[in-house]
Amino acid sequence: MNSSVITAPSILAADFAEILSGIRRIESAGADWIHLDVMDGAFVPNISFGPKMVTDIRSRTELPLDVHLMVDRPERFVRDYAEAGADFITIHLEATVHAHRTLQQIRELGCKPGISIVPSTPVEALTEILDEIELLLIMTVNPGFGGQTLIPRGIGKVSRAAELRRQRDLSYHISVDGGVNRDTAGDLRHAGADVLVSGSAFFDAPDPAQYLRTLAGR
Repeated sequence: MNSSVITAPSILAADFAEILSGIRRIESAGADWIHLDVMDGAFVPNISFGPKMVTDIRSRTELPLDVHLMVDRPERFVRDYAEAGADFITIHLEATVHAHRTLQQIRELGCKPGISIVPSTPVEALTEILDEIELLLIMTVNPGFGGQTLIPRGIGKVSRAAELRRQRDLSYHISVDGGVNRDTAGDLRHAGADVLVSGSAFFDAPDPAQYLRTLAGR
């Protein structure tokens, strides 16, 4: 089990008309990162926001920005998000033919490269690029909408990602997004997750600081 879990509330679940209030809620709760879900209406059936949102959030917080590109052909956009102030940029394996090249591009732009997989993609599909990443994001719901229930077999994928990390002596973070809450966090930590993304459950929590402590097992 991980004893140093990073909490990364997803700004997607905030009220966009009060985005600064959402940032302050994340900060005051003691979160470690801010997770930003970028959706294009093509790779996933929803649209969220673009680089300007990242730029504006960057100007209002010192927290690391964890930008998750749920977009087709993300290589077209990584420079925009790097220049907007992203710290991590995560692309989907399923969204690009040349994932290796795009991960290298992200690193060359001064950001930390991440790769994500949807529930139908096995962890084994990543074996050729695990040494190129600093973050592996396992989606435990089908991406595109908040408030979904975690797909249980995703926990086994976290365990497999942790096993590969040990076997190959790598140090990438294992992040989980989708149905992460008080009821599922313990199993995810035990499986090897060290970054927990939470959206609706965080913003609905009456005591967000206590919620994050519970999520991280502190």
